[in-house]
Amino acid sequence: MEHLWEFLSLSDPNIRYVVLGSVLLAASSAIVGTFTLLKKKALVGDAVAHSVLPGVCLAFILSGVKNPIYLVIGAFVTGWISLVLIDFITKRSKIKEDTAIGLILSVFFGIGILMLTVIQKSGNAAQSGLDHFLFGQAASLVGQDLVVFSGIALILMVAVMIFFKEFALIAFDTNFAQTIGFPVRALELVLTTLTVLAVVTGIQAIGVVLMAAMLITPAAAARFWTDKLKVMIVLAAGLGAFSGLVGAYISYVAPSMPTGPWIVMVISIIALLSFFLAPQKGILFRMFTQRKFQTQMLEENILKLFYHLGEQSDHQYYQARNIEDITKKRPFNLAKLRKGLKNLNQQGFLDYSEYGWTFTNAGKNKGQRITKLHRLWELYLTEYLRIAPDHVHEDAETIEHIITPELEQRLEEQLQYPRLDPHQSKIPYQD
Repeated sequence: MEHLWEFLSLSDPNIRYVVLGSVLLAASSAIVGTFTLLKKKALVGDAVAHSVLPGVCLAFILSGVKNPIYLVIGAFVTGWISLVLIDFITKRSKIKEDTAIGLILSVFFGIGILMLTVIQKSGNAAQSGLDHFLFGQAASLVGQDLVVFSGIALILMVAVMIFFKEFALIAFDTNFAQTIGFPVRALELVLTTLTVLAVVTGIQAIGVVLMAAMLITPAAAARFWTDKLKVMIVLAAGLGAFSGLVGAYISYVAPSMPTGPWIVMVISIIALLSFFLAPQKGILFRMFTQRKFQTQMLEENILKLFYHLGEQSDHQYYQARNIEDITKKRPFNLAKLRKGLKNLNQQGFLDYSEYGWTFTNAGKNKGQRITKLHRLWELYLTEYLRIAPDHVHEDAETIEHIITPELEQRLEEQLQYPRLDPHQSKIPYQD
């Protein structure tokens, strides 16, 4: 607890630089990364991250010092050139974007490694620690770095606030933006510039190799929790800042642990948990919803079958039916059938006695409605979509379970309350 309080108090300047730097880098890159993700250009961040290394090395060669301002400028130039080249190759040749990204990424990174090797063998004492740009070293951040990073983070956030509506439009519908006269090319250029700035800001703390994860992962995690863009941006920034704080704390408690990789680990764990646990979009929620719908379909199919059996026995809807009667009409899985019958009994739609299963009034009404919806939909498909009567059954088997009362009423009105379906079976209306 003492370590935590000392860490949160930020009394030590070294801790302050690392924590504030990590939080600023993670949050600002997440804000820009949201639009990169929505534009389906996640790999662009990886290309930029690997392409800035030659710029860092070139800035050091020309200046002879590890001034963060010079290094950021050099990284920005080569990162921006890499994106321009990717766009140029994609538009002026038959090479697809993913291929162009892979080509530029490998070529620029290879040049950067070559230049880094030359620097290390040059004998310049100032080059010590330059290789940390590969994997990052947040512990090496100093006050001058924090000033530069704060300035860039402020530029990123202000630019996103100013161009929020424009960025949102080109992220979701570029063609519409062009149609209404938006300068799409210029806006994409601004967004590209901000993406490069976000990447070059974080390479010293996170590293060239891992920076792409900080650009995309917070936005990907936030996407599972909301459909609103503003909420997504705030959430992505919050998750990025939280991962920066936790990564810095782990590095503080265990000094041998690098800050950058731990920041990426924390946000990756958050993204993984979001992938499984988020409501509406999480894997577990979807599995639960799918199973619930399958159970609903099974139960409604059983009630519909009971209604069909009643029609075939001179409208004796309340006659007892056993398992054999049911499976003769429709081949259910026996285990699922027994479970469905038990559920319907608990819900009050079926009664059970020594003679078998029988409709309750509620069960008969529900079975009648499902049958009506099935036959209405079949008739709609044949009359309005001109589908042959022998091709409509399978589609109606699915649609009947999701037709709402409002849609049911519209179908009845549009079809003018028909009495027979395409197979000349009676469409049963509630009494």
